Amino acid sequence: MKRFIKTFLIVMLAQAGLNAQTGAVPVDTIFNNFYRATGGKALWDAVQTYNIKQAYRAGTANDYDLLIQGSLSQQALSKIRTIMKRDFIYGIKGADGWVKIPIGSRDKVTQFQTSDLSEKERENMRRELGDLLVPFGNYTQKGYIATVVGTEQVNGKPAYQVEMEGKGVKYNLYFDVATSLLVREKLTLPTREVQTRDHTQYAKSTYGISYPSESTYVSSIDKKPVKVTTVMEFNPTISDNTFAR
Repeated sequence: MKRFIKTFLIVMLAQAGLNAQTGAVPVDTIFNNFYRATGGKALWDAVQTYNIKQAYRAGTANDYDLLIQGSLSQQALSKIRTIMKRDFIYGIKGADGWVKIPIGSRDKVTQFQTSDLSEKERENMRRELGDLLVPFGNYTQKGYIATVVGTEQVNGKPAYQVEMEGKGVKYNLYFDVATSLLVREKLTLPTREVQTRDHTQYAKSTYGISYPSESTYVSSIDKKPVKVTTVMEFNPTISDNTFAR
């Protein structure tokens, strides 16, 4: 019994110490520690264009590849989702937004039917343009409010939890206390869908920034874990045709 009480007190004191530490850490310090751990804020601030190549794999017919290309200076974003060897293309540039749906048989040259994105879809892609790099980049300018709400165990390790809300969405971001890396993201959309990404591996780009290269993605809609592999390229040259309607 004495051993149990002693162990219990040690655990409680450790948790109290961690909670006290959390309360003393400002949210901007957590963000800046992440920047330092992944290459430095100067590199992040200098990013103007990016390519993101992702493979979503759950061992089903719905597995797909995703190519995302963004230009902050042009306020343009292109997303090509390839499923069963057919490309579905979503794009925005400025106030314009469109989707291209493949039509016709696969054994012929692909033709596309182009239509306008809704205002909500365009707004969502404009949000993604900056948030796909890091959700908290220039967060106050983007209209987000961020607060440190405590600590949680993520994969058996303590992590600071930051809640960030604005633009009709809410992020719950979890930063490993020891490494300062972002290890979990929860995004709550206006539809109430919750998208969770657990980042298990980081890779360093040739540009010098480290980014999540292996993750597990779960949507609250289908609740099926999906393995995601990611390759990011920072400040690549992007063809003008990429953002052409």
